[in-house]
Amino acid sequence: MSERTLKYVEAVNEALDLCMAADPRVFLMGLGAPDPTNMFGTHIGLAEKYGPKRVVDMPISENAMTGVLLGAAHTGMRPVMTHIRLEFAMLAIDQIVNQAAKWHYMFGGQTRAPMVIRMFVGRGWGQGPQHSQSLQSWFAHIPGLKVIMPATAYDAKGLMIAAIEDENPVICIEHRWLYNVSGAVPEEMYRVPIGIPKVLRRGDDVTIAATSYMTLEAVRAADALKEEGIDAEVLDVHTLNPMDETLIVDSVRKTGNLIVGDTGWRSVGVSAEISSRIVEQAFGDLKNPPIRIALPDYPTPTTRALSNYYYPGVQDIMAAARRLTGRPPKPAPKIRPEDFLDVPDPSFTGPF
Repeated sequence: MSERTLKYVEAVNEALDLCMAADPRVFLMGLGAPDPTNMFGTHIGLAEKYGPKRVVDMPISENAMTGVLLGAAHTGMRPVMTHIRLEFAMLAIDQIVNQAAKWHYMFGGQTRAPMVIRMFVGRGWGQGPQHSQSLQSWFAHIPGLKVIMPATAYDAKGLMIAAIEDENPVICIEHRWLYNVSGAVPEEMYRVPIGIPKVLRRGDDVTIAATSYMTLEAVRAADALKEEGIDAEVLDVHTLNPMDETLIVDSVRKTGNLIVGDTGWRSVGVSAEISSRIVEQAFGDLKNPPIRIALPDYPTPTTRALSNYYYPGVQDIMAAARRLTGRPPKPAPKIRPEDFLDVPDPSFTGPF
């Protein structure tokens, strides 16, 4: 396959374009779907190319429109709905959890719901408690729903194609801070298997299993830890349900240490689930208890004065790795009042 470098946002756009071109049953819908700026650029050019019948705007009625989505999937279409905030999908929980996730089971396999629901998460520009929550553990808890969280441009394309072609409802949770991250992406149509983590960095001292944006932080931490003589292995857990933990178990059996990084809250979340599976299956191989790096159990702050201290990142992962490998702690870089840690880079100029 021929490769070139694309941004994450371009990879998502290309996946949607390829699937729409290959299958007339694929269509997009969402609040502001024809306006590419409302989808962080992932819909650029699609409304012009495929027209209003396949890139469909919808009213501010999330529950009803998710019912339309499910009905379309049930009758043979392959719709992709986008919620520009995960919180907006919360208004359609009944349709997603009580209907879409259960129809295949309730009707003895005689009906299907091949549909994708994209949800945007992530912080930035004072999004606050109601617009920046990472509630992936909610959806991963539900049998009948597949939940993916692509962290790289390569997976953003490959997992999206796999999700659209899947016969089950798939929740795709995308972190806004990843859209400008670039990586090698083949031009061809390819699929990334749903459910199997992948190794991003090889190492022998500590395993770092991470999801979504925390995967990027884990890679940065591993590169910095290398200079301190700590060899970290980074695993990208890009699928939360189903999750084949074999790769994580094998890694921990090699390193004896586990750090789990997640964009959600620490309690009753994805980091707790991964840690539990490792303790159940590789307890005798652990040299130390696993360490979870996740959000503190408080609502997401709006003000910079609080958000600068709220979100874990590279320094937290590095501190955990030092602790697990018996290295002495180091003081974290001091946060100054003028620091603006609520944006990933200068190109991130607003909430949309």
